[in-house]
Amino acid sequence: MASRATIMTGKHGYTTGLTENNPKLRPMAEHRTLPGVLTRHGYQTRAQGKMHFSPTRAHYGFEYMELPMDYYRERNRNERDGLPKAHGLGENEMEPVISTVDETNCLTYWIVRRSIDFLETRDETRPFFLWTSFTKPHPPFDPCANYWNLYRDREVPDPVYGDWSETPERVPQGFMQPTYILNNAYRMSKEQLRDVRRAYYALITQIDYALGLLFARMRELGLLENTWIIFTSDHGEMLGDHHMGAKSVFFEGSAHVPMLIRPPHGSWEIHPLAGTVCDRLVTLADIMPTVLGIAGITGTEDLDGKNMLEIAAGAGDDRTFFGVYKDELFAVIEGDYKYLWTSLGGSELLFHLREDPYERRNLAGIPEEEPRLRAMRKMLTEHLAGIGSPLVRNGRLVHRPAPQGPKQTVKWPGFHSTAVETDVLH
Repeated sequence: MASRATIMTGKHGYTTGLTENNPKLRPMAEHRTLPGVLTRHGYQTRAQGKMHFSPTRAHYGFEYMELPMDYYRERNRNERDGLPKAHGLGENEMEPVISTVDETNCLTYWIVRRSIDFLETRDETRPFFLWTSFTKPHPPFDPCANYWNLYRDREVPDPVYGDWSETPERVPQGFMQPTYILNNAYRMSKEQLRDVRRAYYALITQIDYALGLLFARMRELGLLENTWIIFTSDHGEMLGDHHMGAKSVFFEGSAHVPMLIRPPHGSWEIHPLAGTVCDRLVTLADIMPTVLGIAGITGTEDLDGKNMLEIAAGAGDDRTFFGVYKDELFAVIEGDYKYLWTSLGGSELLFHLREDPYERRNLAGIPEEEPRLRAMRKMLTEHLAGIGSPLVRNGRLVHRPAPQGPKQTVKWPGFHSTAVETDVLH
């Protein structure tokens, strides 16, 4: 919810107060939204797929919206074609399983099919904004059989472990808390985790192929010549790296998501940034000012985000990233360094991402890195103090006890059936 609200408002979660899945906090009701601004400027706006808004059916500026629950309602009326999610796995469990419907009856295909339907039936006198939002590769990891077969016998990477994460018990337990809540990744063998990764890759490939249908239809309709495409994600998955199997932690597997921008490509004109690879740090808050800039809509000065096209063109200075999840997990990224702190036990980790992109070597505690550690700790302390966090007292970070393993944690494996009206069925 925090990631999606960040996309919709152009403001970080610590600015709006929404840094977790909390349906009681509704920043999109209090701030202008990307679809709301575009709708007011004459765009036809459509939301297709998972929104994870609160309330579930709130449009927050979209003219029209279809959610995964609409797909499940449709499928429940057509039982003869099979029922999705009839395998008993919940929305956060990692054990791989094969989908109980074929490709043309699965949710990924439905989201693309309905997106194509919008493009075919839209009002051609108006520009459009379409948010095609896939639920996958979120658990349950249940690819359709034909995509599972692409990876069934393939070699895949083993999980990554570091000098600080050789065993689940070695990991500072505050960072394990999301995994303990959501799934049993810390109990799985390397062999099991390879199958988890195969299923995850299969789900991603299924999205890639479905996008092929969407882009092909856009080409047939002549839309690739005047349409910008932005591809990103709300989060990744740890997939067993460092014995974790969740998101919401600020390790690379969870927090480092794709950001791809494709400009319109006419027969003769090529955008000057086409083919550019930019390694500067951007965040989901940058999507709203980027889209509004493309649309020629001004007045983005109050947003936390920046126009990514200007960043890619070299404008502005490098940024410092602050990550906040609830009042438990925190991150600072400055240059090549990432600093992590958890209020659940007060543990610190420090990584040099350019030299150690998989976060295997913890630099906290190494004497020559102590000045960097202190500096980044100070940056986090000042940031939290600036947003009024109770975790700063007398200029110092304060913490509470860490969990003593999974037995102290209440599990939430997620919904299992379509009986509940919700937008977290995947």
